[in-house]
Amino acid sequence: MLQTILAPNPSPLTGPGTNTFLLGERDIAVIDPGPDIAGHREAILAAGAGRISHILVTHAHLDHSAGAAALSAATGAPVLAFGTADAGRSPFMESLVTTAGGGEGRDTAFMPDRRITHDEEIAGRDWKLRAIHTPGHMGGHLSFLWEDTLFCGDVILGWSSTLISPPDGDLLDYFRSLDRIEALRTSGLLPAHGDPIESPAARIAELREHRQERSAQILRALANGPADAANLARRIYEVPPALLPAAARNVLAHLIALTQLGATTTPGPITPESQFSLR
Repeated sequence: MLQTILAPNPSPLTGPGTNTFLLGERDIAVIDPGPDIAGHREAILAAGAGRISHILVTHAHLDHSAGAAALSAATGAPVLAFGTADAGRSPFMESLVTTAGGGEGRDTAFMPDRRITHDEEIAGRDWKLRAIHTPGHMGGHLSFLWEDTLFCGDVILGWSSTLISPPDGDLLDYFRSLDRIEALRTSGLLPAHGDPIESPAARIAELREHRQERSAQILRALANGPADAANLARRIYEVPPALLPAAARNVLAHLIALTQLGATTTPGPITPESQFSLR
């Protein structure tokens, strides 16, 4: 009923690679076709055995959506998603598109055949999914509820916290998505990277606490004077130098959220180089 095919795209941000899920027997839904790698597509087609009826994409990042078009062409199955890579941003994040930088891994060519919205049902002959809008990692991020299990894309990972890179990523939306997922009371989570999560409530609590402590670290650091995101990342993260740019994007997400909440301020437009200070 459920098969998992691991894409050959391991990295510090994707872990062992992208999990492509195949759900169903008579009709098969492919959830996150993954990167556009011929060998991975061939593995999906072999597992689908001519029964792939739906292609669902959690969000328009290249490691999730880039393989959708070729898989659709090979099977005739429609591609369903919240929208393009630009979809789902809050008005505030939309106002930062030209100044905040970011855009890592965006699949700017992605175009679903059908757009789906929060709480919409998608069904095959032997399965039923409910779309859950879970922005935070990306504005148009969807998770898919199957019975009491949630395919949660990149919003919750078991081995790491997800990258939140504005303006596509939004920390306040992320917290709201954690609340929304927690309220589902699922028995398990199936992330797009890494192993299944068997204790969803505990993992959600851990991630919420982690982000709250990161905000507290930033506020403590700003008590010593104004700083930008990169400077703060170097001071509060203990990661290899190659991961500091991603850390700085996460810090910027925290700074933007803290500014929206009135705890910090910065003169002029928000950019990666903006100097933030305590209000």
